[in-house]
Amino acid sequence: MTTDDLLARHRAALPSWMPLYYDEPIELVRGSGRRVTDAQGRTYLDFFGGVLTNMLGYDVPEVREAVERQLRTGIVHSSTLYLIRQQVELAEKVARLSGIPDARVFFTNSGTEANEAALLAATNHRRSHQILAVRNSYHGRSYATMGVTGNRGWSASALNPLQVAWLHSGERLRGLLARLGEAERVEAAVEDLHEVLATQTAGDVACLIAEPVQGVGGFVHPPDGLFAAWKKVLDAHGILFVSDEVQTGWGRTGEHFWGYQAHGVTPDLLTFAKGIGNGFALAGVVGRAEVLESVPAISFSTFGGNPVSTAAGNAVLDYLLDHDLQANAARTGAILADGLRAAVGALDGVAEVRGKGLMLGVEFVRPGTAEPDPALTARVFEACRAGGLLTGRGGLYGNVLRMGPPLTLTEDEAREGLAILVDAIRSCVAAEVAA
Repeated sequence: MTTDDLLARHRAALPSWMPLYYDEPIELVRGSGRRVTDAQGRTYLDFFGGVLTNMLGYDVPEVREAVERQLRTGIVHSSTLYLIRQQVELAEKVARLSGIPDARVFFTNSGTEANEAALLAATNHRRSHQILAVRNSYHGRSYATMGVTGNRGWSASALNPLQVAWLHSGERLRGLLARLGEAERVEAAVEDLHEVLATQTAGDVACLIAEPVQGVGGFVHPPDGLFAAWKKVLDAHGILFVSDEVQTGWGRTGEHFWGYQAHGVTPDLLTFAKGIGNGFALAGVVGRAEVLESVPAISFSTFGGNPVSTAAGNAVLDYLLDHDLQANAARTGAILADGLRAAVGALDGVAEVRGKGLMLGVEFVRPGTAEPDPALTARVFEACRAGGLLTGRGGLYGNVLRMGPPLTLTEDEAREGLAILVDAIRSCVAAEVAA
């Protein structure tokens, strides 16, 4: 079967709003370490990891063996109506690592479902459907999570079961707060929170949901300490804080195990997904018992926390901790971030190199302006692929090249990817300026 045949079948059988990367979409057929091979036999260094999901990379023996052991029992599924040893063991680990006192864990299949569960618990605990969310955010593709997503490109419906009031993001390039220094931006964001509560709510707000680093939003992040400043206000009103760690969790930012820890604050609820399953469907919410126990009716998850996925999750988490991948993310992330800033940060057309650890973005603009340039981004994106590197795209305007390599990335691979990135960016920016 050719890739063209598969592409035609894809377009005939699947909805048009499911995008495919690249002018000539590729089918990945093999993977090992941090590399994948397509149906044409071309091998790539993967700097996107299935959208930050293949956290350990590909074909990891410890994960494969854990899954095979569970498969050999013949119990692939039982539902949460029965005791699941792998689920209980993983819940104990996640609760301990969360930093949340007296924590409980509820497993789901995806980050979308995890955020839905967090919103369910928070609104029940507070008996309110009023939510604070952040501009430029992304929290999922379901009805309620779209309602708290502050990015027009991912909001497929204006209908919303929640009443949402919006706060300013940590955007440093655009918006009312962009002109301010970090300390002043925190002060202004707190003033904004006070005003939003006074003018856009009716009291008894359920929660604020926020990403420590906005993933789909282009790896935009606020000044460290903003969440703590916000939480002082939230605590005074009894409002819960939900940290969406679907992309920032498990040490990806390098400096901390969870993104919220950069702010010196502890959330009431924390959602996780993606990397913990390393490709297996696994996600969940962990939070204070009194909050998570607020659901007033019977609820369970047919597939969430199933024996196979949690077997994988236990192996992934053990591997992550045993190999100190958080420290590796800090080391290899610094190679990429420092190298990009030194080599292309001053180019006309590169607005910013940003991010933390192995969560990095490069934002492109029209030369000499702050106008987003998604066309230039697309050219760099394609040039990276031509050079043997897979990356991602995102940002509110589609003008950010996103990188979220596996946390097992080696220093040599970081330098290899950096060279491809620098060459792609320099050549595409030079062509843009010349035109």
